[in-house]
Amino acid sequence: MDYLAIGHVTVDVWPTGNTPGGTVMYSARAARALVDDVAVLTVAGQEFDWAKVFPDIEVLRIPAPATTQFENLYANGKRTQITRPAARRLLAADLTPALREADVIHLAPLCNEVDTSIVDVVAPHAFVGVTPQGWLRRWDAAGRVTEGPWDDGLRVLRRADAVVCSIHDIGGNWALAELWARQTRLLVVTVGEDGCHAYVHGVPHRVAAPRVVEVEPTGAGDIFAATLFVSLRAGRTALDACAYACCIAAQSVTRPNLQGLPTPADIARCNAALNSDAEA
Repeated sequence: MDYLAIGHVTVDVWPTGNTPGGTVMYSARAARALVDDVAVLTVAGQEFDWAKVFPDIEVLRIPAPATTQFENLYANGKRTQITRPAARRLLAADLTPALREADVIHLAPLCNEVDTSIVDVVAPHAFVGVTPQGWLRRWDAAGRVTEGPWDDGLRVLRRADAVVCSIHDIGGNWALAELWARQTRLLVVTVGEDGCHAYVHGVPHRVAAPRVVEVEPTGAGDIFAATLFVSLRAGRTALDACAYACCIAAQSVTRPNLQGLPTPADIARCNAALNSDAEA
């Protein structure tokens, strides 16, 4: 298996109706544009035909009475989220021996549903990519999402090969980013249209993103992470992989929702841009 994404899929609630969503959906489908054998380990109800939601992707669904819901509200460039999480968590025992051997294992929690003990059972040779936003979320009785501390984060940081979060995930706390960066191999903090900050073994680097006209940002961070993890596993350097992921993510925001997933034209354009930069 080339890529395994672990986390809850979601029902995303919009004024025009509900759609499937979640980090594992966007990241797995982005990964499928780059590699052949992709799977998702998730917990979900029967709201959607999940096999159609994940074309050409193996869906390992643990049944639940209801799927995690997320409502994203955007105003003045800011996002407010409301969640109604499914109760069932994903545990180390849910990984079969074959899943533990996946080439890239992406831990993609949305609402603290991925148990951190999973890092202890994956194969030593597996590339572990982490998007910790779900471990940083707390929510009140109404489901309104706020930030919280990353419990047991050190356990994950020490095993991870790459960690990706947005500046919004950490509430703009660069001191926290620097603390994490000293405890892991590669920490990448995305900053929207300005690209990302990559901490390579604790040393910071700025990586720019192409300037584009934004249409819809949802899923761009997940697409960035999947592209980064696959690129690193393929042997690109940290900074080249970041530049490539910035390019792919920038193309994604120019189209709405799932139309933003990487296309062959996006991949060709970003490969050409990276090669041009290397020659310069």
